[in-house]
Amino acid sequence: MPVARNPFYDGPVSDHFDGLRFHSPSEPPANGLLELAWMNAVKAARYWPTVTPPARFDRPPRRVGGLRISMIGHASLLVQVGGTNLLIDPVYADRLGPVPGTGPRRAQPPGIRFDDLPPIDAILITHNHYDHMDIPAILRLSRRWEPRIIAPLGNDVVIRRHDPGMAVETHDWGERAILSPRLAVHLEPAFHWSGRGVADRRMTLWCSFVLTSPGGSVLYHVGDTAYGDGSIFPRIRARFGRPDVAILPIGAYEPRWFMQGQHVDPTEAVQIMLDCGARRAFGHHWGTFQMTYEAQEAPPLDLSRALADRDMPPECFRPLGPGVAVELPWC
Repeated sequence: MPVARNPFYDGPVSDHFDGLRFHSPSEPPANGLLELAWMNAVKAARYWPTVTPPARFDRPPRRVGGLRISMIGHASLLVQVGGTNLLIDPVYADRLGPVPGTGPRRAQPPGIRFDDLPPIDAILITHNHYDHMDIPAILRLSRRWEPRIIAPLGNDVVIRRHDPGMAVETHDWGERAILSPRLAVHLEPAFHWSGRGVADRRMTLWCSFVLTSPGGSVLYHVGDTAYGDGSIFPRIRARFGRPDVAILPIGAYEPRWFMQGQHVDPTEAVQIMLDCGARRAFGHHWGTFQMTYEAQEAPPLDLSRALADRDMPPECFRPLGPGVAVELPWC
């Protein structure tokens, strides 16, 4: 039976909300059950190696005055900027799925142990897929530090189903939240979708984030996106100026006929960097959970080839592995 109402959001109709579901500027097709079964069967024949520890575990400082980015794993990052500590899509789960013990298994431990995290001021959530929204981790973080939780429309209901008293701020594309006198976060479009079950596809919004300061655009973070028609990426530069840093997904892209409507490949990630004008980029969304069937080490290799094809130096766009941290100047 068709769903008659959206249980997560009942706001006004807009250019990306039809009253029931959200949609991207370029809507990715929905893959059918047979296609999904085929995809999982092929992936099962290409299992990644057993769990391997990262080369290092990062122990972040309590605060930094500049800009420090540390990879926890997959799409989870700690961003420390101007004295503010932000967690983006924090996932500490061992497996991804609606039922405990099911779903893709973590192939690398978190690059920052939970007890080594500094005080967290805000959690930014791009969307509600299980590899980006880990409810037990969010609850644990909330109990320890009571950070602000900032997410796209409808995701407050998803989280509050597990803790009705939790404060969650939700915003639409084009809106912002002030993090400090020197820092704001803006929610911007992505070519993606949402859903945690079989009946809630696209009933909550998804987004990318742009961090800005009075001096301009500091960081453009894309959780998940396809390239689509490419229209949304030059608009970041037009609206906010060239980002100092772009954090772009480079993994979970094979087979292309299945994934191209929802995830970019490394070649498209390089194009996004050029489109938005980022001065440098870092790659995430690879190597931690086997969600598709490229090899675990394929994304950095394909990224290297994509940069070489453009005669771009490898240091301008580096993949980040768990436990790897980079420090950059920021005024």
